[in-house]
Amino acid sequence: MLDYLHGVYPKVHITLHAGEIAAGLVKPEDLTFHIRGSVERGHAERIGHGVDVMLEKDPIGLMKEMSERNVLVEINLTSNDQILGISGNEHPLPIYMKYGVPVALSTDDQGVARSDMTHEYVRAVESYHLPYTELKRMTRQSLEHSFLPGQSVWTETKVAFRPVAACAGDVLGKKETSAGCTKFLEASERAREQWMLEAAFSNFEKKY
Repeated sequence: MLDYLHGVYPKVHITLHAGEIAAGLVKPEDLTFHIRGSVERGHAERIGHGVDVMLEKDPIGLMKEMSERNVLVEINLTSNDQILGISGNEHPLPIYMKYGVPVALSTDDQGVARSDMTHEYVRAVESYHLPYTELKRMTRQSLEHSFLPGQSVWTETKVAFRPVAACAGDVLGKKETSAGCTKFLEASERAREQWMLEAAFSNFEKKY
């Protein structure tokens, strides 16, 4: 159904829950296709959870495909622990990162999980010893893969984050911008939010 609708409305953004299951909850054969189906037939630009990726058929090939397609995975560490009992070395976050799949942290349902974004970042650091640079990458990716209208302020996000030509000579996040960058930011809600995030990073890093 999603494959058909995507053909009719190709510009509509799609995000799907996929792979929020674990061994023992369903038959083994039912763990092998949900993420791939969501990406290849559901045309998902983002997926939520993706916990059972290593039980998919050809999981390495799938993650390489997700990296190539730039499909982001919303990572819900607290929720996955509470609901599925998956945490620590059993969680696929490190392997997603290893194969270049963009990831961003999420709280899932705050009312159920009783968590917030601060605790999700703390949990990621304590569980996987992630450096600040990786947390910063995840936060940038969360806006890069948002469905806000307008162009991204980034032309490259995989190896390094490189700004568009219009803002390449500007200091990221600075209130005063060149004429070209100002015009670019005024035309894109997404880019304006990304620019404000860079300003928040700068203010935080000055303190610490």
